[in-house]
Amino acid sequence: MDNFHAHHGFAQTFKENKLTLGLAFPLESYEGSFPRMDLDEQMILAKMAENLGFASLFVRDSPIYDSNFGDVGAAYDPWILLAYVSAHTKRIALGTSSIVTTLRHPLHVAKSASSLDKISNQRFLLGTATGDRPIEFPAFKVDSDENAALFRESIVVMKKVWKESFPQIQSERVEMLQGDIVPKPMLSDIPVFGTGYSGQTIEWLAKHTDGWLFYSQGVNEQRELVRKWREAAGVFKPFAQALAIDLSENPNEAPKPIRGGFRTGYTFLIDYLQAYQDAGVNHVMFGLKYGTRPAAEVIQELGEYVVPHFPTNTL
Repeated sequence: MDNFHAHHGFAQTFKENKLTLGLAFPLESYEGSFPRMDLDEQMILAKMAENLGFASLFVRDSPIYDSNFGDVGAAYDPWILLAYVSAHTKRIALGTSSIVTTLRHPLHVAKSASSLDKISNQRFLLGTATGDRPIEFPAFKVDSDENAALFRESIVVMKKVWKESFPQIQSERVEMLQGDIVPKPMLSDIPVFGTGYSGQTIEWLAKHTDGWLFYSQGVNEQRELVRKWREAAGVFKPFAQALAIDLSENPNEAPKPIRGGFRTGYTFLIDYLQAYQDAGVNHVMFGLKYGTRPAAEVIQELGEYVVPHFPTNTL
């Protein structure tokens, strides 16, 4: 993990016993499956988030729209969108939550990730997952029963091609006996995060990944999960999670549950995030889909009243 103290995205987002805050695209509230995703507006909000001290911007990978599943997330391909965001920002970390490794060839993912890390000046955080939309697997002719094995293969292959020149790899999807993947990351590695269990044990994830992205849970449940993660990792590897919020105009409004989070004012939110920090959570990514106020107002208010309690780590 010492390898990443010089990685800009990792170092400013993660520090032991500290919590930082990020946002997830789309930076807007919307009903139904499709956000507006006006890119000019999104970039204005992305730069606002950076200037207000948010640590990260994350985007989901949704290869195929499933009308039964619903929400398409940010709609755009995550590599293209984050490259665009990189060109409009300077410091904020850029992450995926998460690339569906089972549907993408590991050599392609490795090249895309190292390219984005270079383009963004080492701001890229690679969240990885096995996928959760049933129609995607037959569309890509992937056996969903092989998800866990394909996930493991992807992590091992990517770490090897980033580190070694002209590596020789033979695996389920790779027969690389000649040639190389370029560009190499500046640190010969990129921070990789598993999402949920991805068909693995905590022990495997702790050994082969650099951090864990998880779903929203109560503080007590998250505390116990973080404890198990820390025990398995042995060294500091960050724990991050998503949280949906509908920020009330009344700062003292009590919390009411919404999908994946709650509606509340910033007073309770600060206390709740403090409890997460005490539980060992290192990063929270806010989702704004279920909000009832304009995203610009919410981001401004979070930046003014909440982010100062959980500042980005200085490099």
